[in-house]
Amino acid sequence: MNSSNLDFILVIIPVLNEEATIAKVIHSLQAIGLHHIRVVDNGSRDRSTEMAFKAGAKVFYEPIPGYGRACWRGLQAMPDFIQWVLFCDGDGSDDISALNHFLSFCDSPSKQQSQPCDLILGDRTATAAGRAALTPVQRFGNELATTLIWMGWGYRYRDLGPLRLIRRAALDQIQMQDRGFGWTVEMQVRAIECGLLICELPVNYQCRQGGRSKISGTVRGSIRAGIVILTTLGRLYGRRWLKQIKAIKGVIRW
Repeated sequence: MNSSNLDFILVIIPVLNEEATIAKVIHSLQAIGLHHIRVVDNGSRDRSTEMAFKAGAKVFYEPIPGYGRACWRGLQAMPDFIQWVLFCDGDGSDDISALNHFLSFCDSPSKQQSQPCDLILGDRTATAAGRAALTPVQRFGNELATTLIWMGWGYRYRDLGPLRLIRRAALDQIQMQDRGFGWTVEMQVRAIECGLLICELPVNYQCRQGGRSKISGTVRGSIRAGIVILTTLGRLYGRRWLKQIKAIKGVIRW
């Protein structure tokens, strides 16, 4: 995708107490030509929204806690011309420079696929810097979730990273339901179920540049995230199993 097409991309950044980093993240996105940026505040008690507004982003508010709720709020009332949605974090940990590579996969076929991708994911485990920056909790959670997805759906992901670019039409097809931390897991599982063309690209990653992680920064947050991932996968697999049972019953009746 060339620079003239970047106006068709909407960036959504959920934030919770990221005043030290959000402006830098926004400026990094603007530097590569991304200007439709929505920062969704999910209950910050600092100056995150003020810093985001001053940096040139549109600020939205989602008072009910939940990563998925913040992402969903950012998707509402999108302009008709938006064709792609980019999700990234506001803590400065994502490698924004990798997005130039991401954008090249939007309109061009990948080496593995004959058609352009629908969902492009940043794979932090594919780079030395990314692997070094991931906490033990993040590494364990990634390995567990990706293994369970492989066992349940037959597709092997390598990461559940926050940096992801998805075609708007694909997002409409997925019909996201989760409003919590299971958002990323559901998106990746539903992408498999919907037959989307998926690309995982190596990205660098660094420790968060400000604030404290709401997930890996506390024992309670880590345990809660693990429970949410397992619950989300269980719910999705249960729904898939019921559909298969109904399909079998339909064939038998016929």
